[in-house]
Amino acid sequence: LSACSGEQSALAPGGEDAATIARIFWVMLWGAVVLWLAVNLAVYLARNNAPRRIGRRAANAVIIGGGVVLPLAVLTPLLIWGLAVLPDHRLPGEGLTIRVTGEQWWWRVEYLPQAGGEPVVAANEIRLPVGQRVTFELGARAVIHSLWIPALGGKMDMFPGRTTRLSLRATEPGVYRGQCAEFCGLSHAWMAFRAVAMPAADFAAWLEHEAGPAALPEGEAAMGAEVFAREGCGACHTIRGTEHAGRVGPDLTHVGSRLSLGAGRLPPSPANFADWIAEPGAFKPGVQMPGFGHLPRADLAALGTYMAGLR
Repeated sequence: LSACSGEQSALAPGGEDAATIARIFWVMLWGAVVLWLAVNLAVYLARNNAPRRIGRRAANAVIIGGGVVLPLAVLTPLLIWGLAVLPDHRLPGEGLTIRVTGEQWWWRVEYLPQAGGEPVVAANEIRLPVGQRVTFELGARAVIHSLWIPALGGKMDMFPGRTTRLSLRATEPGVYRGQCAEFCGLSHAWMAFRAVAMPAADFAAWLEHEAGPAALPEGEAAMGAEVFAREGCGACHTIRGTEHAGRVGPDLTHVGSRLSLGAGRLPPSPANFADWIAEPGAFKPGVQMPGFGHLPRADLAALGTYMAGLR
């Protein structure tokens, strides 16, 4: 019962596809209840009637009626109805395409422009406009992952070297939790993200801002930018508007404005950024990012301030 509501509940839908899945669940549940009651009624009658011999015809009637006719009468309509609504989950999108690549253990997110040009690159957070069916192009590196936002729709596996597709339509603005639904290694349980459904106008404004360069650092953040450059962090990370253009790790251009740090692992704050940079493996076992715990605490604090200010 504790899973029937909340940001990761498939029974509290915020999207058209999730609403369909929830409806299938409830109808199937009532069908199961009918069968459960019928079986328990048969057990009750068998236990409470006086033992007696019955003829072969009566025995066959019980077996055929209870074991064949009743299940067919209940399950066949449910199967036909369930199969009839499944094609809705393969509907084409309505313009916006988001490419999501499962990494170990984070999400590379790219918003593909409709008229060509460079994609808008982000990480570990997906934003989409309410009321518009969005196409997701899904892939993976190294191992299989599976994208699942229970409150918006069903899951889809992600394979290295292959593209799978999913479309979702959010109907309610809100922040929903997504999760990798395929065991992918040590930090599978920590491979999460936030999906933010926004009014269309707000999404357009956000995407325009997301495509822009990082904010210019000031004060302690400027010191953090110097440490970032000195330690070679730009070899793995991109910060648009700077010389840093690494593609190994997540894009950090606007990392401070995301709703979580480390793919859902920590709330974003200067202190958490500093702790993450010092020892990421303590928060996400097996992560490929090396720790920088050897840096002076002042440098780590400055880096944390710099990261939190990238909005």
